[in-house]
Amino acid sequence: MGKDLVDNFPAARKVFDEVDEALSFPISRLCFEGPPETLQLTENTQPAILSVSVAVLRAMEAQGFPQPNYVAGHSLGEYSALVAAGALSLADAARTVRARGRYMQEAVPPGQGAMAAVRGAELAEIEKVCGEASQGQVCAPANINSSNQVVIAGNSEAIDRAIELLKEKGAKRVVKLKVSAPFHCALMMPAQERLAADLEALSLDDLRIPLVSNVDAAEVRRAVDAKDSLVRQVSSPVRWLESVKLLIREGVDTFVEVGPGRVLSGLMRQISREVKSLNVEATASLKSTGVNLGISQG
Repeated sequence: MGKDLVDNFPAARKVFDEVDEALSFPISRLCFEGPPETLQLTENTQPAILSVSVAVLRAMEAQGFPQPNYVAGHSLGEYSALVAAGALSLADAARTVRARGRYMQEAVPPGQGAMAAVRGAELAEIEKVCGEASQGQVCAPANINSSNQVVIAGNSEAIDRAIELLKEKGAKRVVKLKVSAPFHCALMMPAQERLAADLEALSLDDLRIPLVSNVDAAEVRRAVDAKDSLVRQVSSPVRWLESVKLLIREGVDTFVEVGPGRVLSGLMRQISREVKSLNVEATASLKSTGVNLGISQG
């Protein structure tokens, strides 16, 4: 991923060069050539996604796309959002997310944690079921993605119990996810504590563009608040549905998903059909999005 951007935009190539240097590791080669099993390791996946997302951003800037009125990011995406907002340097972001990925992977031994996606159940019902299924273990909503999609996380046994209970109570679909760790739940506290020490030593600037944070679904403008949000989001649920609703209330009518994949664009269609949702992940989608927004490109 990202190779097409590098071939067509010098600004994108500069991003990968900067991340390679910051990490003393060729993340660019891993993105472009694989192997997939190495790229899928969380400590590699996180800086890889960050690199592609910022490369897309820089290519868009080079093509005359205007500065956004707000930024937001789903979990890891909050780091690229802070880079876009001028609060966090790319090099610091890359080093931090690589460590973040390692800390999250090491927080829970393999096989002891799990996540499951739930469709067609109310959040209040999911929370109640998680409480019943926990039995002294961790089981809680981790990603509140839309009114129709919630991801739960916790101890494997508790998640298995929750899956059966949710099916019994009429959830339309409950699927256990293939993930390397149970993200955004209390089991991630060891990772959060390690990351907090790293972030404490990191220099952030106040944001030039306001961020809507995952953890509070609230607007952030100060560096100290952005840093606090990054710490707490490790073990807290991603409140994406509330974040998007806040942006819509603030008058945002066009959302552009930046980076690999179209997951957030799909969620946007579930949240609201009244706003425009576009995505940019490579040269073709950059051009089509530019045409859609009426931007003349070189």
